Amino acid sequence: MDDTVYRGYTQAELDAQYNARSAVPAFGAFVQRWISDSEDAVETLPCTLDVAYGDGPVEILDIFHPLGGGPAPVLMFFHGGYWRAGDKSWFRYLARPFVERGAAFVAVKYGLCPDHKMDELVAQCRRAVAWVFRNIEDHGGDSARLFVSGHSAGGHITGMMLGTDWAGEFGLPADAIKGAVGISGLYDLEPIRLSQVNGPLQLSAEDAKRNSPVHHKPRVAPPPPVLLAFGGLESAEYGRQTGAYADMLRRAGGTAETLAVAGHHHFSILDAFGNPRHRFGQAVLELLGLA
Repeated sequence: MDDTVYRGYTQAELDAQYNARSAVPAFGAFVQRWISDSEDAVETLPCTLDVAYGDGPVEILDIFHPLGGGPAPVLMFFHGGYWRAGDKSWFRYLARPFVERGAAFVAVKYGLCPDHKMDELVAQCRRAVAWVFRNIEDHGGDSARLFVSGHSAGGHITGMMLGTDWAGEFGLPADAIKGAVGISGLYDLEPIRLSQVNGPLQLSAEDAKRNSPVHHKPRVAPPPPVLLAFGGLESAEYGRQTGAYADMLRRAGGTAETLAVAGHHHFSILDAFGNPRHRFGQAVLELLGLA
């Protein structure tokens, strides 16, 4: 009897593929460091915190202003946590390498499952992008150079932002987003639906397909350049997901660069993202035009 549930994986094997925390016993130490470094960033970098981008209590964002003044390219960041955990405040520290080199950095808060459904949190993030496009010039940013990025679940959100009809839904230029960075992202939610991760998400097959970036081509031709990275120490599914999304973007006429970040796992990859001396960090700066 075949007991596989997805691509040859048994239930236990599929759950293990997407259990990033169990693969990194030091996860708690990473969170402690992120929070401590983020507190230091707030104390030492010019910023405006908890700015409302919508009407809901969770619809707020943090803006870190470019040290060199504006107008500056803007990098938005969507945090991870499997759509059920985490907070923008943990990742404020990532602003430092970008604002010190002339960018504005925006960390976005969004509603978490199960209190918020996937459709709802994606809609919130779209409102955040629209708000930033319309208002960031008041904070030193250049709306004509708006980039989005995200880690893990935030990588999924980043992909959904690329697939948004900005002109039709928000009255923005169709090419409002000039480029994107996905970090250990999840671009196909079908295996997520079939794994233990789906408990608080409560995704149906239709929900998963509707909210999978692999099924949402960018609305502009050609699509903006995209950089997709995953850790060399991560499970095979993260690399497969990255490759599948990159293939879709290329078929749509876009430029999608994939980068396997050697020696890094699902959480330490953020160290490479925020390190201007690392190949990954350098590539992000190049995308922003700040190399």
